[in-house]
Amino acid sequence: MDAGPGTSPAPVVDHCGVKKRAAKAQSAELSAEPPLGSVLTPYQQALRDRMLAAPVLPAPEPWRPVFASCAPVGGLLGIGFATHPDSHPDSGNGRGNDSGNDLVMVVSHDGHGLFDAVTGEKVARDRDPDPESGTPDAAPDLTCPGLGPIAGRRVHIAGLFGGGLHATTADGWHVEVVSPAWPHHRVLLSRGSGMPHRDPHGERWWHVFHSHGSEHRAAGFSPSGRTLAVATSSDVTLWTRAPGM
Repeated sequence: MDAGPGTSPAPVVDHCGVKKRAAKAQSAELSAEPPLGSVLTPYQQALRDRMLAAPVLPAPEPWRPVFASCAPVGGLLGIGFATHPDSHPDSGNGRGNDSGNDLVMVVSHDGHGLFDAVTGEKVARDRDPDPESGTPDAAPDLTCPGLGPIAGRRVHIAGLFGGGLHATTADGWHVEVVSPAWPHHRVLLSRGSGMPHRDPHGERWWHVFHSHGSEHRAAGFSPSGRTLAVATSSDVTLWTRAPGM
């Protein structure tokens, strides 16, 4: 959890199992001034202050975390989504083999991995992908060859080399990445139209992730809208929800 202005004692942030003191960083962020030559309007300054002061909150229902904290992935370059070709007993969709769980493909300096986005299970691993196609920058469309149950397909990868994930779902969820104190990035989850950030934090918008010590890579929803993923240079964090929720 982030520290608000003037809070004491300093909170301890536990990200991916590593305890970090965040009070010093939070204090520096809150006192950071805009660059010389840039002038924020009162509205922009108030919005920036609101982003800086908002603590990290759990994602609201119906979202639930897939991992206890995150999945460590050193040297992470990017992530992409695919769908399992077979339905999974934990997905609860009951719609046959064309409605499998979301899968998250992770590309790193150490190879490729594939996670089930409902159970968190690592379903495939390739430590030595073809160097000619092992990273997304090798393809004009930023894709990498799939592995395990999606071998033979190509997966669009978003991250260090570009690309992007879905920023919205069909039923009105939104995700955005803000950096009021760059290079620290905050991931905000919101629901509804209009200006959700005008409402109190925790009502229509939630600060669900804060990258204190790692570089942001990508954040977004799966095409199905059932998975939210955030990737940094050191880990991937997933949230899931049941179909129709």
